[in-house]
Amino acid sequence: MTKRCGWVKMNNPLYVAYHDEEWGKPLHDDQKLFELLCMETYQAGLSWETILNKRQAFREAFHFYDAQKIAQMTDADLDDLLGNPDIIRNKMKIYATRANAQAFLAVQKQFGSFNDYIWSFVEFKTIDNQITNYKEAPTKTELSETMSKALKKQGFKFVGPVCVYSFLEAAGLINDHENDCDWK
Repeated sequence: MTKRCGWVKMNNPLYVAYHDEEWGKPLHDDQKLFELLCMETYQAGLSWETILNKRQAFREAFHFYDAQKIAQMTDADLDDLLGNPDIIRNKMKIYATRANAQAFLAVQKQFGSFNDYIWSFVEFKTIDNQITNYKEAPTKTELSETMSKALKKQGFKFVGPVCVYSFLEAAGLINDHENDCDWK
């Protein structure tokens, strides 16, 4: 029998696929990293399942996370998204997506890639935590607090230390799969 982390909602195929195919796998593609960071910002105050269920609609609304296109979206473009029932219609989060695209492009220009920038925080190596039960995993750490401050200084929005920790886990900078998980 396949063993997954205890947080996986087995009744939702998107959740299972996310765990099995994405979560915790070291990610180095700038555009995918940007999408994942945006998704984590949308989650603030909501469940991850809600965000996963709306993922495709977010992709369509935000030009499949083409940062150049998002950075050029006008206030009118963003306000139009407030009427889209298929995404989270939180004005601050929608506007933050544009601000984050602009910050993302600035980081790429300054550091060569977003990948190089964020992976430098972990010296380009995944931190492998030994998690026996997902409930024991932290929600934030000194690392996520440091990265949160750095991202905010670069102009990113909705990137508090809890959001950043979730991003670090999801993008594989931190491996918080439970020790007995078949995907550890």
